[in-house]
Amino acid sequence: MMQMLAAGGMPVLTDSLRAPDENNPLGYFEFEPIKATRRDSSWVRLAEGKAVKVVYALLRNLPAWHEYRVIMMHRDLAETIASQRQMLRSSGRAGADVSDERLRVLFAREMAEVTAWLDSRIDFKVLDVQHRDCLENPATTAAVVNTFLGDALNETAMAAAVDPDLHRHRR
Repeated sequence: MMQMLAAGGMPVLTDSLRAPDENNPLGYFEFEPIKATRRDSSWVRLAEGKAVKVVYALLRNLPAWHEYRVIMMHRDLAETIASQRQMLRSSGRAGADVSDERLRVLFAREMAEVTAWLDSRIDFKVLDVQHRDCLENPATTAAVVNTFLGDALNETAMAAAVDPDLHRHRR
């Protein structure tokens, strides 16, 4: 999604500290200060009018003084777990000693809690996008996202940014 947004003309907030690698050859679009948002949310002002990648678990740390548009990417949890385990293996790090089924249950519970929290907030507008739909029909996804964000993006460029060959962890 971040690649789509950037290609479509939306400025993105990233520090490029995490370089592209074999797991994510086009980069991560991360911004390190997000991890410390609970202690210091001053970076949020830098993000106004820009796309910034925030892991779902950190959304609750964003300050209430701002309005947010969240594109919530939903991916099959088995694929997500496989992808995370592969990234850990290739970086030489050990993963949690937890079964895939237990991780699936924990992730699903966390997502349900975050979704309920987002639904209760008037300062968050949320667009749910299925990862699979984005890969299989990027033009439709680009149109929906563009409408959600105010119709100022280049949908053709957004759709062209999707590379299904990078989808390696499938069910």
